[in-house]
Amino acid sequence: MPPEGAVAVARARTSGAVRPRWVLGTFAYLASMGLIAALLVEPTGLSSAATLAAANDPVAGGDLEGQTVLVADDAASDATARDGFDVVKPKPKPTAAVAPAVGVPDPGTAQAIAYEMVMARGWSQGEFDCLVALWNKESHWNVYAHNKSSGAYGIPQALPGTKMATAGADWATNPTTQITWGLGYVSGRYGTPCVAWGHSQAKGWY
Repeated sequence: MPPEGAVAVARARTSGAVRPRWVLGTFAYLASMGLIAALLVEPTGLSSAATLAAANDPVAGGDLEGQTVLVADDAASDATARDGFDVVKPKPKPTAAVAPAVGVPDPGTAQAIAYEMVMARGWSQGEFDCLVALWNKESHWNVYAHNKSSGAYGIPQALPGTKMATAGADWATNPTTQITWGLGYVSGRYGTPCVAWGHSQAKGWY
């Protein structure tokens, strides 16, 4: 009969209860690697790189205070602060309008004086049509037209009328002086009578 110790070893080998130590070590290593991987991945399955990208996105709420967002590079613009951003809104530029054709005015009239001056500036018949429409609306081409509420005066309705003194001392009675000043104002502020007419149509004044 073999010794009792030999019988115990033989039973252990036949039952498969004894596992090599390297099996347990490998299992522990794989389990720890799985735990680390789970900590590196967000519950949604997205990597943390996506979160970093969203944090740098100003639309998604990134911290970019003080940044200026330019909508357009127009010199005349309005700025409004919104959530740390300066949003620049350009003022719309006035556009040229078309006025009804009036033809060549009768000689000796205020419109005839204006017609000669418009042509001398190199403007077209269409620009003269716009000028006629503009000043018809303002004063009906009346040299003595006076707006009591605003103080505007004359054919171009200068505000105040004394501004026309830069074109001549007889600004209160002379249509040539008034038209000279009026065309200078239109040219300097709007470029052409049709642009001034377009602004008047849109805003009610020029």
